[in-house]
Amino acid sequence: MAVGRVAQWPSPEPAHQFFRARLACETDPADVRADLSAADGGEPAFVLIDARPRDAFADAHLPGAISLPHAEILPEAVEWLPKDRPVVTYCWSISCNAGVKAAAALSALGYRVKEMIGGIEAWRAEGYPIESGGTNAAQRSAAGPQSGAADVECAC
Repeated sequence: MAVGRVAQWPSPEPAHQFFRARLACETDPADVRADLSAADGGEPAFVLIDARPRDAFADAHLPGAISLPHAEILPEAVEWLPKDRPVVTYCWSISCNAGVKAAAALSALGYRVKEMIGGIEAWRAEGYPIESGGTNAAQRSAAGPQSGAADVECAC
């Protein structure tokens, strides 16, 4: 029997450490939604950062998210961001790494950060509401995945 790359399995301990490390730095739409819902109209336990370009944010974003494109994350640009609250970043989808870039930049500046895996497309796939417009639009949409999402350019 040929031994391929898949057959090269790690022992349980390194695998456990790897997956624990991923969970320490990643979250998913269901957990973000649950934590936002638990805030019950109050301030959520974390700051939600949309790391995509501002025009993408204006088109659609998660409720309560703040637009902060990853390329703009510099010390002087995030002075307003409290270091005593954790941050969750997200981007377009699993094929975009703007959320990772934002998380890396913010963690380098001393923030506690997790990335929401799957981005706004995973959020939409779960059927969760989105907002559109300025930094915190009041208008919400409960629409599911939107057609044309594949036509969007990431610009990350």
